[in-house]
Amino acid sequence: MKKLAILGLLPFMLHAANYSVESIRIDDVPVVRLTDRAHSVEVAVAPSLGNLAYEMKVKGKNIFWVPFQSIGQFKSKPTLCGNPFLAPWANRLDEDAFYANGKKYSLNASLGNFRRDGNKNPIHGLLAYSDAWQVVETKATDTDGAVTSRLEFYKYPDLMAQFPFAHILEMSYRLKDGVLEVETRIENLSNSPMPVAIGYHPYFRLHDSPRDQWKVHLAAREHVVLSDKLIPTGERKPVSLPDPVSLATTQLDDVFTGLVAGPDGRAEFSVTGVKEKIAVLYGPKYIVAVVYSPPGRDFICFEPMAGVTNATNLAHAGKYRELQTIPPGGVWKESFWVVPSGF
Repeated sequence: MKKLAILGLLPFMLHAANYSVESIRIDDVPVVRLTDRAHSVEVAVAPSLGNLAYEMKVKGKNIFWVPFQSIGQFKSKPTLCGNPFLAPWANRLDEDAFYANGKKYSLNASLGNFRRDGNKNPIHGLLAYSDAWQVVETKATDTDGAVTSRLEFYKYPDLMAQFPFAHILEMSYRLKDGVLEVETRIENLSNSPMPVAIGYHPYFRLHDSPRDQWKVHLAAREHVVLSDKLIPTGERKPVSLPDPVSLATTQLDDVFTGLVAGPDGRAEFSVTGVKEKIAVLYGPKYIVAVVYSPPGRDFICFEPMAGVTNATNLAHAGKYRELQTIPPGGVWKESFWVVPSGF
């Protein structure tokens, strides 16, 4: 095991049994590569670019969808791909403000640190491409390889101006038995309960068949009704889609809840081609799944979410009762897992 304060000063590699962790620079971008030799899986993470995992190669095939040829190209013109982290809110807000603990907190658009969707609503938080992550631990053991990075949110005035809850984020990528675990830990340093509305927006692709031949399994009972601006109305209806769903006939940009967990407490969403399959397992605190697969694009997103789109504002309006919060001094922690098979 090796602990790091600053990534990328010198190359290094840790070895143990079938696992290794390597720090390198690609196009002058620090990258951490996790390798599971027994299962022929490699994961590449760029901590200084949103702590983005942009490769998960299974027998040489990248199951993350990325539209760039190199990490340097991504750095010059970043776009959502790979495994983006969305925080402190995921997806959309219905106004330039959010509500917490009965109070309204307005966003400051002049700071220029959040994006808008096609309807001019704030979208996907503040951290998708953040360079504030620092690697704090890497390890290679007989059972896994991992890298943990930390973002001390409270140290950045422009972030605190938009979301004034002092907190620390830690994200760990852990590779074990050919499976990638993404663990998120949030420590609330503030004196007030902190709302949790984070999520991830991972983009996946199969290689053995065209997108219109892919079949999708949705582990959910409830379909969240959206407005024409893709904001939940507060209504829900039973999921009426077939199982599996064919992407040849169904366009997905949908929000699901009432997730169906297996005996291990995890809900499994998956996409299958001829033989290849990618399953995403949601830990129990990821209570919402957004599934996105637009026509004509060779990817699908299974997005683990701690709450529905616009969760804080819907909760304030009395239309959403499942908003999670962290008490002062408390910690929220959850994982999701990416499980490839048939490659």
